[in-house]
Amino acid sequence: MVAANELKAGMTFETDGKLLRVLEASHHKPGKGNTIMRMKLRDVRTGSTFDTSYRPEEKFDQAIIETHNAQYLYKMDDTAYFMDNETYDQYEIPVDSVENELKFILENAEVKIQFFGTEVIGVQVPTTVVLEVAETQPSIKGATVTGSGKPAIMETGLVVNVPDFIEVGQKLEINTETSAYLKRA
Repeated sequence: MVAANELKAGMTFETDGKLLRVLEASHHKPGKGNTIMRMKLRDVRTGSTFDTSYRPEEKFDQAIIETHNAQYLYKMDDTAYFMDNETYDQYEIPVDSVENELKFILENAEVKIQFFGTEVIGVQVPTTVVLEVAETQPSIKGATVTGSGKPAIMETGLVVNVPDFIEVGQKLEINTETSAYLKRA
């Protein structure tokens, strides 16, 4: 059991038969009354997100999430295929539940598959990835890093705001948590 005031971003817990992941958590002390915990949560099974609040002393069952190293194989129709690196078991995950993560991974990339018991609940990508620029406006001569930037479409379809000097074909390091350009690779 874990109290609401101990829940942090990234933690997963069970309540009312739902498996919920904390996206954001903060204490809130209104002018009158007791402290409450404001949280942004995602239902792991359905993918829906919502905001809610709990009393700090409310208790929940913390979910035990296991991760296994896996390799992303390919996407076909509405299913993404992954293979466990140790057992060579293949997992089929609906694209709807890993749509955001697929923007950061190429075929044959290493990822971690998250399990709740025997149920596959998601994919964990590295904090940074290297992707190639597939499409962007031509670079501007004499552009500096401090410019406003321009959008670039990466090889996975991810759109990232990059500095004006970036050209098609360059490899860039991207932060997967914020979808932000970090540097040239």
